[in-house]
Order: sequence, then C-alpha cells, then structure tokens
Amino acid sequence: MRNPWRLLLLRSFTRSTIHSSRLHYQVRKLDPEKSRYLSSFISRNAHQNEFLLSFESEMRNPRNRGFSSEAALEHKDIDHVVLTEIFSKSSSSEEIKNELESINLLLSHEMVLTVLQNLEESPRIASRFFNWVSEIENERLSSKSYNSMLRILGRKDHVKEFWDLVEIMKKKGYGISKRTYITVSERFEKDEMVSDLDKLKEMFTSKSAENSVEGVCSRVCKIVRQGEWGEDVEKRLADFNGSLSNNIVTLILEHLSMHPMKALMFFRWVEENGSFKHCKQTYNVMVKVLGREDCIEEFWGVLDEMKDAGYDMEMGTYIKVMGRFYKRKMIKEAVDLYEFAMSGANKPPVLDCTFLLQKIVVCKDLDMDLLSRVVRIFREGGNVLTKSILDAVLKSLTSVGKLGECNKILKAMEEGGFEASNGVQSEVVYRLSSAGSLDEANKFLDEMDASGRNSNSQMWASLIQGQCVAGDLDKASSCFRKMVENKGVSDAGYAFELLVNAFCHTNRAEDACRFVSEFVNEKQLRPWHTTYKVLIKKLLARGSLKEALSLLGLMKNNGFPPFLEPFIDFISKSGTGDDALNFLKALTVKRFPSTSVFLRMFEAFFKAGRHNEAHDCLSKCPGYIRNHADVLDLFCSMKPEETASATAVAA
Repeated sequence: MRNPWRLLLLRSFTRSTIHSSRLHYQVRKLDPEKSRYLSSFISRNAHQNEFLLSFESEMRNPRNRGFSSEAALEHKDIDHVVLTEIFSKSSSSEEIKNELESINLLLSHEMVLTVLQNLEESPRIASRFFNWVSEIENERLSSKSYNSMLRILGRKDHVKEFWDLVEIMKKKGYGISKRTYITVSERFEKDEMVSDLDKLKEMFTSKSAENSVEGVCSRVCKIVRQGEWGEDVEKRLADFNGSLSNNIVTLILEHLSMHPMKALMFFRWVEENGSFKHCKQTYNVMVKVLGREDCIEEFWGVLDEMKDAGYDMEMGTYIKVMGRFYKRKMIKEAVDLYEFAMSGANKPPVLDCTFLLQKIVVCKDLDMDLLSRVVRIFREGGNVLTKSILDAVLKSLTSVGKLGECNKILKAMEEGGFEASNGVQSEVVYRLSSAGSLDEANKFLDEMDASGRNSNSQMWASLIQGQCVAGDLDKASSCFRKMVENKGVSDAGYAFELLVNAFCHTNRAEDACRFVSEFVNEKQLRPWHTTYKVLIKKLLARGSLKEALSLLGLMKNNGFPPFLEPFIDFISKSGTGDDALNFLKALTVKRFPSTSVFLRMFEAFFKAGRHNEAHDCLSKCPGYIRNHADVLDLFCSMKPEETASATAVAA
C-alpha cells in the first residue's frame, strides 16, 4: 500500500505553481442564458447594500450555506414564494423544469435543504417539490434531504407518505436522524398516534440504525480520529464493512472538519483503496474543510485538482471559505479565491467585488497591486465598474482616515474602465477637502488640468465647500482666490455664496462683507441676489447697520432691486432718525427714493411706538417730503392718545 503521507506530498502543489496555473487560466464570460443558483437570482433583486454582511452571517450560522449574499439570508422567504407558486400549479415535470430555467434557477443540494426548511408547514407543496427533485435531480438529495422531508410528513394527515419514505430510505442505506426522531415522535405523541410512535421508537433504537448514514459516519470518524494516521488506521478502515457513498463520505469529511489534515488523508485514502470516485459534492466539502490558514497549500491543491476533474466550486463553498479568509484578514488569499471563482461557471455576485475592494483599502498598508488586480478580474469577467462601487470604497477609506489615498483608488478604477463624470470628480474633491486633505485635493485638480481634462467651477466649488465644512475658512478663501485667478469670475457665484454663508454661520458676517466688497469692486464679481440678502440679514441681526448699508450700493450697481424689509424693520425698532435717513439715501442714485418709501419708514416708526424718531427723521427730510400731503396726513392722524396707545403696545 502506498505511503499516505508520500501520497499527500505528491498531491500538494506548491503555491507558486498553483498561482501560475490560475493566472494562465482563461477567464470566460458567463452565458446569460445559463441557469444560475437561486441565490444569485435573489441577490439581483434584493437591496444592494444588504450583501456586505453575508460572510459574517455565514460564519455565525454555518447551516446557512449555498446563498451568495446577505440579501438571500435576510429574504429567505423569496425562494419560498417563487417555488410555492411554481409547485402549487398542476404542471408536468417538464413544464416545471422549463419554468425554473426561464427564471435562471438551478437547484443545488444545499438549496434543496433550505427550500424544504421553508416549506415545513406546506406538506403538499413540499411533497411535490421533493418528488420532482427525486425524479429529475436525484443527485441533489442526501440523507439530510430525506430526513428534512420526513419531518415535514411526520404528522397525522401524511403518515402513510411518511412510512413510504422511510422504506425508500432503508433501500438507500439512510437512517432516521436523532433530530427527525425527536421532532416526529413528539408530534405522534401529541396526536395520540400510539402504534406509529411505537414503530418509530423500535426502528430508531434497532440495530439497523448502526448501518445508517449517521452510524457509518460515526464509526469511520472514530477510527480516523484515534491517534496519528498510519498503517493501523488504514487497516481498520480497510476492514470496515460499510459501503461508502458520496453522501456518507461528505458527512464524514464534514465531521472531520476540526482535523483538516486527517480529513484530507481520508479523502485520499477512500479513492485510492476502493472503487470510490470523488464527485463535485465531496470535492467541495473537502475544499471547505481545508480553506484555513494552516492548510492553505493543501487547499489550493485540492481546488485546482477539482477544476482539472471538471467540477465547479459551489457558491456555498466560496462564501464559506471567503468568510473565513476575511475573518482572519487573509486578504491576498481572498483575492486569489475571487479570481478562481470568477474563472468558473458560478461567478460571485457583483457586490463581492465591492466588498473585496473595501477589505483591501481598510488594511493597515494599502496594497494597490491587489486592488488593481481585483478591478482587472472584475472587468475581465464582463462587469462594469460603477459609481456605487467607488462610493463604497471611499466610505471605507474615510472610516480608517485614509481618504487621502482616493486619488490612487480613482486612478486604478479609471484604468479598469471606470468613467468618472464631472459629478464624481467633484465628489472626490469634496471628500478630500472636507477630510482635511487639501493638498491631495489640489493635486487632483492640478493633475486634471495637466491631463487635458480641465477642472470646472463645480469642482472648485466642491473644493471650497469641503474647506468650509472642515471649518478652515481662511483656506477656503485662499482657494476661492485661486479659483478666480484660474477660472475668472463668470461662474464663481455658487462658490462665492458657499463661502459667504460659511462666514455667516461662524459669526464672521463682517469679514464676509469685506470679502464681498473686495471682489465686487476689484474683480467685478457679480454675486447672486440671494448672497446679498443672506449677508444683509446676518449683518443686521448682529447690529452692523453700517456694513449692511454698504451692500445696498453694490446691489444697486449689480442691477438688483433694493432690499427694503430687513432695514425698515431693524431701524424702526433699533435705529435713529439719522439711521433712517442714511438708509433712504443709500437706496438710489438720486438723493432720495420715492415718497412711498419714506411713508413706509414713518409708518414703521409709528407702529413701533417711536414717535420721536419719526419726527426727528421728518425734520431732516427735504421740503418736498415734509410738505407732501400723504406725509402730513400720516403725522396728523397720529393723535397723542393713538401715539400713547402705540407706545404701550410696543412696550
């Protein structure tokens, strides 16, 4: 007999050889007409963001294999709805098969288990589903599948079907699991099915249970676990009388998962010492067992061996191992596995690329080679990089305080075919600026100009807005000056308003006023009308009437109508007659505005109960105002008692 350790050594490839073979393996585009797993079908229709926790969820609950995303886990009722609708109809097997193919749905072993679990309260539909799988996709059924169906049928209304299925299981060498026994016996006892309960107890406790799948598995695992692998173990296995089917070998390997090297030795032995030939199911479970840090070389050896044998890695296997790699921060191995999966028929969901890129950028040292490699694999798989991917990656960069690296990220994605719009570029500039990476933001704009993709006013506004959000208004002002020097003032209105608002929100309205005066008078900048209004209101709220009045002339020169209301309200309550007169003079290029404006000012004084200020203002007005009939009528109408009443109201 061949030495098993030598056999293991010969079958384990070096990491470099494996890596080379994967790099030269042609990446094929996935035929959109080919059926895919239900998990992929669900993930395409579920909310995009829910996928990113799928691996963590998988690790928390190892029973959940076979789904490609967290969306599938959180929306497990979707498959129930789809299959319930299909199997509720009175259709032939061929019609059902065609309908499943029309929605790109292909069943796997683990999917059968999940669907049966979802149909536990629908025995009729579950029976139609199970019978169809048994007829068309019999290789998808295992001892677990049969026991799941037994638990569904183990009730009063379906007891005949229950015992019929038990007989079928006997012929296949399957036994009743402990879980099934407990579940069904409790139901039989509750329904007072005494004879069926006794029959079930006798069957479960009989010697035949030792020859069930679970019994065979238990005995083989006990042999393998005892001591080191050697001739004694091999002899005891050779003397074992039980037959080893695909399902039994799969179960044994799963039970040996805590002893991966012993599991591998058994995996090799079972094929070398009998007529057994490994299949897709046994290869995949072996890959799951070996997908860990201390067995990485053996893992790649079996994985490539499986590919050479013509078998694909199942999505459940990919998710299980990838989740383990992420948990142990084995990012390079995760990229290798992603590349392997993308070269096969069962390609990972699009969101896997996003998640993998996020894992790369949050590492202590950003590996741009790995990131570029993932982008290349994703693109060669027939996919297109989108803004949502970039947003997710930038969010991860921000979370670890490395947003300054986003220039490199964007460049790598552009090399991978990503087309960054002006909006995307503006967002990158804003993120850099608001995170305090002004040098990187300026470098980004400079590189754009140098490459012929001229930066525009929107990008500069984003740069300034980011500085305002970061609270550095002096740098924001410097950026605005640089913008005006480079781009002129024609499209500077939006950025200018952002800056003025930022000054106002930080109680620096007077600085904003000086800034406005400088750029309007010296650079011929034309601020927006709203910019003037916001600044005037803020200045008056701070009692800075002189500065606010200085803006009226600028507004007038820019062609905007006078802004009366806040001035009249402020002066009538807090100003003097001279303040009112200065305001009235500032409204027009003429010496004074129309009589109607004077009347509004006087009425506001009277309404505020400030009769003396109204008279003081009137005394300093030109004669045509003092003698105007409407003005005289207003003052005459304010009799002493009315004046006193108005004063009391104002008080």
